[in-house]
Amino acid sequence: MPRPLPNDSADNKERLNKTIDNMEAAEEAMSFAEGKELAAIKEKNERRKEAIDGLRKEIIEEGKSRINGYI
Repeated sequence: MPRPLPNDSADNKERLNKTIDNMEAAEEAMSFAEGKELAAIKEKNERRKEAIDGLRKEIIEEGKSRINGYI
């Protein structure tokens, strides 16, 4: 079984921006979707919201660690 890759926090801001862009694009696509496709987009955007919250928290914690000299 492959080992998980270590967390590279260097690209968190880039990942955050990309996730936000993807969520906004999906929200625009919802106006053209219906049925199962619309439900799938909504579910994915809920997961994106959770990811965005997590990335924001991680970025804040990394900033605190840098200030305190841990990174």
